Amino acid sequence: MTAITAASRLARLRNLAVTGMVTTGAAAAALTLTPATAHAAEAPKAAPAIASKTADPAGAKGAANNLDGWIKQSLTIMKAKGIPGTYEGLHRNIMRESSGNPNAQNNYDVNAKNGTPSKGLLQVIDPTFKAFHVAGTANNSTDPVANITAAANYAAHRYGSIDNVNSAY
Repeated sequence: MTAITAASRLARLRNLAVTGMVTTGAAAAALTLTPATAHAAEAPKAAPAIASKTADPAGAKGAANNLDGWIKQSLTIMKAKGIPGTYEGLHRNIMRESSGNPNAQNNYDVNAKNGTPSKGLLQVIDPTFKAFHVAGTANNSTDPVANITAAANYAAHRYGSIDNVNSAY
């Protein structure tokens, strides 16, 4: 093999390697930048058993003015309005979104930067609250029962049920 042939082969090899890296990088960038539909994960199978051990999800009569009571009140309204959801599904999402704080407000994400911060137990933005507000609840996005019920209504329309939401939505 002559020096010219070796140099030519080496140049072709470099060219192929660079082309491969550029193609791989472009494909990775395209996949990263391509919008995709969000898909909620399947609800865990043990959820009903956990809910029955952690709280009594029965009706809201005499419900306390705390997270357990707000969830029960929302479930009563949801049942009357045909909105699907369980105690466990609501509680799981509330704990992830606000840790149970009805006054929680996110002032740092893109919604906040656009002037509509997410608020309340299930971190609902005002346009979503207005679009999915459920009659019979307060017209205030930080009201715990109104926030839970509107968010569950939104999740029912978007994902089939709040129980199908296992990440920020």
